[in-house]
Amino acid sequence: MRIRVGYELKYRCPQPTPMILTLSIHHSRVADLESPDHPRFDPAVSTAAYRDSFGNWCTRVVAPAGAFTISSNTIVNDAGQPDAVAPMAMQHAVQALPEDTLLFLLGSRYCETDLLSEVAWGLFSSTPLGWARVEAICEYVHKYITFGYEHASATKTASQVWRERKGVCRDYAHLAITFLRCMNIPARYCTGYLGDIGVPPSSAPMDFSGWLEVYLDNAWYTFDPRNRVPRIGRILIARGRDASDVAISTSFGPNTLESFKVWTDELPS
Repeated sequence: MRIRVGYELKYRCPQPTPMILTLSIHHSRVADLESPDHPRFDPAVSTAAYRDSFGNWCTRVVAPAGAFTISSNTIVNDAGQPDAVAPMAMQHAVQALPEDTLLFLLGSRYCETDLLSEVAWGLFSSTPLGWARVEAICEYVHKYITFGYEHASATKTASQVWRERKGVCRDYAHLAITFLRCMNIPARYCTGYLGDIGVPPSSAPMDFSGWLEVYLDNAWYTFDPRNRVPRIGRILIARGRDASDVAISTSFGPNTLESFKVWTDELPS
């Protein structure tokens, strides 16, 4: 299938403001693009691109004073297959994990394993190891949190989500990631596009989506505690320890996001 994806972000800056943008589709999907997914700027500015420590494509700019628009529009060729399911996938003992997964066992900015370890072990220590334990954690988080865009907060951590029991997709992901790490299962945060393909359409405004990947049986698998069914057309932008590593923009100065549009639509075959 062909999926049109893109965004339009309108900022206003009182002065020239350096920014780091993490908006380009992940390099693992570059071969699926019908045209390059480079951000466009109005007014035009000089740019520099680099890969961060997680392999994500990032763009550096200095936004000018005044109105500044960042946009992109491209088409992705997708296999049209739902997220992989592997019920027999086994959990690794910590001492058997590859070194590059160990970072995703540790606490991070939004995933405070030290504060929720006792809670996690009390809730999930009796669940079967491996895929079944991950499913149990994601199902618990799905039922525990009440979803609502009015509950969104850029500073909300997993422990706050645990106390408040409300949030948006990133909060579901952060709480599940924290519980998984507490149970010695590597988990990393993902952001990208996820449209209503193969599911009833939502009336809510389109946004970038947050989910997670879990390391089981020598592979990374996608899990989504907000949407508890395997989904079609998930398009990765970036991965990291939590949302702090994959922010769509990091600004080094005051600015206002005046308009925010995201789209992901299946095109007729």
